[in-house]
Amino acid sequence: MAEHAAPGRLQEGIASVKITSPLAIGAASLGAAAVIGRWMATLDYRVDYGDPTVDPVHPDYRGAKIYVFWHEGILLPLHLRGHSNISMLLSRHWDANILERVARMMGFGTVRGSSFHGGSAALRELVSRARSGNLTITPDGPRGPRRRLAPGCVFLASTLGIPIVAMGLGYDRPWRLSTWDRFAVPRPWSHARAVISRAIHIPPSLDRDGIERHRSGVERLLVRLSDDAEAWACSGRSREGDRVVRQEPSRVAGWAAAMKGPRGVALDEELERVLPAEAGLTRCAA
Repeated sequence: MAEHAAPGRLQEGIASVKITSPLAIGAASLGAAAVIGRWMATLDYRVDYGDPTVDPVHPDYRGAKIYVFWHEGILLPLHLRGHSNISMLLSRHWDANILERVARMMGFGTVRGSSFHGGSAALRELVSRARSGNLTITPDGPRGPRRRLAPGCVFLASTLGIPIVAMGLGYDRPWRLSTWDRFAVPRPWSHARAVISRAIHIPPSLDRDGIERHRSGVERLLVRLSDDAEAWACSGRSREGDRVVRQEPSRVAGWAAAMKGPRGVALDEELERVLPAEAGLTRCAA
């Protein structure tokens, strides 16, 4: 896949600005939410679902999910699936202060914490939110390594009995910031694509080896889905069975997340479905 650096002034500005005052954070958040909304509204969105009912806007959606995707692609779900009874885990670091406000403005709940600071408090809050809502985690955040899945989402899914949904996200030749995750900024009026797994059951009471085996498997799956979404976005083609999606709130997630949903498929079953086609994946030309 060809990756293009964002304009130098943009990268330098983002790297050098540290906003800490509440007034400045509020003003910057309002501006960021407005820009993101207008910018992302120009894109062409299509999704390839393993099971469309994992989408909280689907009328047959039932049962809370843990949605995972790489940190670099956060703009896509942030724009499309606000007001869908989803709480987002964000870092306690100062650079997530604006993102927290933006996420709330765009219809997400937020929980602050990470493996570095406030992890235990964040876990307790996530457990509370999961009783009646969905969760979303960027499992390589907040500081990387890029596309390396931390075990927290697997532990949480095992503890709570909530399935994981892996979301591969891709844009057509996006600009890339010089951040740890090479944050993707899609070009206006370009293609945005998502390849989404079925709900994946994580067994309860996993020991350390079991957590690592599932962590490694979900990582392999998410890497594969992300590569697939990026290649698809660059191709500009449609796929059999894909769906055009748009920004919309969920009419059912407010109550349906608290209901008992499908158990989900075994991780090995989903890996077997997704990975055999890996050899045929082609990347964007430079």
